[in-house]
Amino acid sequence: MHLTKYAHSCLRIEHDGGVLVIDPGTFSDPVALDGADAVLITHEHPDHVDVAAVGRQLDRRPFVIHGPPSLAGVLGDAASALSPVEAGASFTAAGVPIRAYGGRHAVIHPDIPVVENLGYLVNDVVYHPGDALEVPADVEVDTLFAPIHAPWSKFSEVVDFIRAVAPRKVYALHDGLLNDRGYAVLDRQYAALSRSDYQRLAPGTSLDV
Repeated sequence: MHLTKYAHSCLRIEHDGGVLVIDPGTFSDPVALDGADAVLITHEHPDHVDVAAVGRQLDRRPFVIHGPPSLAGVLGDAASALSPVEAGASFTAAGVPIRAYGGRHAVIHPDIPVVENLGYLVNDVVYHPGDALEVPADVEVDTLFAPIHAPWSKFSEVVDFIRAVAPRKVYALHDGLLNDRGYAVLDRQYAALSRSDYQRLAPGTSLDV
């Protein structure tokens, strides 16, 4: 699979002629959606789904959106393209096998409602957890994209999450609120403590997984 990391939480995966995009949110570049055959959305927050950008791309090229049922409430006209997914489901998107995990967003604050959230295991290789620290218990994850910074996260909990998943490679995800000073501090700490090969990819960086 040829994977490109876009800003914040967005991944584009190309495999056997198919194009799969995960979490094309408002912090990312809409170009990630070009030529998409399917889109996976972890949850309804705008940094994970840019409704306007998804709608524009659907007008150009139809594709299926896979995500929690609650997405229907925010997608507007694009909701007609939604194929609802529940935790534990297995399905195919853009020709790639997908497994869904979790079900609930991490708690930000007791006064903020908890929304649905799904983590996606792509082709039994790449795991994107969205905004939760759900560990897939039934598979060895080769490549993890870990949310390194968020209003709901605590550094020690993310480190323990990475250690529990125990991937061969771990890449930074959900880093759109950081500046260069934050990158320097967290990259150093995660590299030292994660017990996996940790890297942060600049937006637009591609690799084969």
